[in-house]
Amino acid sequence: MSARVNLQARVEQYLAERRLLGFKLDNMAHRLASFARYVATAGHVGPLTVDLMAEWARQAKAGHGDRATLARRLKMLRPFTAWLRQFDPVTEVPDEAVFGRVPGRMTPHVYREPEIVELLAAARQLGPLGGLRPAVMETLFGLVACTGLRISEALGLLDADVDLRASVMTIRQSKFGKTRLVPLHPSAVQALERYRDHRARHVRTTPELPFFVASRGQLLGHPVGDRQVHRVFGDLRRQLGWVDRGSHGTPRIHDLRHSFAVRRLVLWHEQGEDINQRMLALSTYLGHVKVSSTYWYLTGVPELMGLLGQAFERYASPWEDGDE
Repeated sequence: MSARVNLQARVEQYLAERRLLGFKLDNMAHRLASFARYVATAGHVGPLTVDLMAEWARQAKAGHGDRATLARRLKMLRPFTAWLRQFDPVTEVPDEAVFGRVPGRMTPHVYREPEIVELLAAARQLGPLGGLRPAVMETLFGLVACTGLRISEALGLLDADVDLRASVMTIRQSKFGKTRLVPLHPSAVQALERYRDHRARHVRTTPELPFFVASRGQLLGHPVGDRQVHRVFGDLRRQLGWVDRGSHGTPRIHDLRHSFAVRRLVLWHEQGEDINQRMLALSTYLGHVKVSSTYWYLTGVPELMGLLGQAFERYASPWEDGDE
């Protein structure tokens, strides 16, 4: 691959083919574009090599990425380079020999109810007092916490997608290009109604209006930005002084989604429900493509691993009694 235009053209061709199969690939598109730029800047001529790919991976986080970060970055090139071999058979495909295996899913921070209450109260106190910004942030964080939406799904909502009369939201083109309906609890409907009324005092409501809007200057009424949301959340997290109980280093917005799933499974357990029978419903509600992604909670989250242990003890105890 001797010129950037050639590599970039292959990148675009690969992404186009994959998107026709229903994949969104936003993150992969960003990474492959970064790799193409790196190859051009390095002046590389000839087939793509693993050494070249490893050097690109080492640029992560300004050269300070840990082994797991480098392994994930390099892994993202594997499907593309394997596909590229049909045009350039000597293209090398990276394996785990360079940075080791990509670590499995990391344990999330499962929020306790008082933490969520504290978060919403802190968001409510954001400035300006009585303005739109605190209402946006409180409602956004509350919606993610009580429905388990991905933050990208919540930020992508249009006003027409939130039908409070029917108590349902339409999530369009989510992570895997799927659309689904998400029912709302009456308490969530009430909170969203209050927010919509408050928003109407600042922005004219239309069906195409983003449900969560930016609140300042020329951006008023435009979609609130993902970076802004994460920046506000980071400020509130530091203000509240939370200590991480997961393995990501700090509690994250995405952990609100994980916490929703965990709370629901714990509640079903307490109610004596058959978890296996309920798992498909939860998987559909969360927008998982594979139910195995939902079953992960049972083995990857300490709170639920304890429930599995209790269930096994109840299963095993009759046999133990008989042996005695």
